Amino acid sequence: MGSAFDRSRISILVVEDEPLLLWDAIDLIEEAGFTAYGAANADEAIALLETHADIRVLFTDVDMPGSMDGLRLAHAVKNRWPPVTIIVASGHVNVTPEELPEHGLFFRKPYPPTSVIRALNGIADRLSA
Repeated sequence: MGSAFDRSRISILVVEDEPLLLWDAIDLIEEAGFTAYGAANADEAIALLETHADIRVLFTDVDMPGSMDGLRLAHAVKNRWPPVTIIVASGHVNVTPEELPEHGLFFRKPYPPTSVIRALNGIADRLSA
């Protein structure tokens, strides 16, 4: 058709317990044209997923307080919402592909913003195809 896909129709849920990092990630995602939601822990993230059917990407930190860490959250989300793409980030642990849900991505913190945007654009392109 030739018309550009509306990236704002794809929502990304950022889960990060460090407020400044959460807002930085949300700003990065919104500046790239996507819609972003923020959560400080897994329980908030699941509540948002239950109420926002437009969430297509979970972008979570591994180290979080609360009922589960980011890796457990990633697997729980993939099991309950299979179409959601998972991106995991950590500055403390290296996550191997085997530890991620299928088709999950890992970014070591501090991650290059351009790499995250490139990954999100790739996901958006797949979703719009």
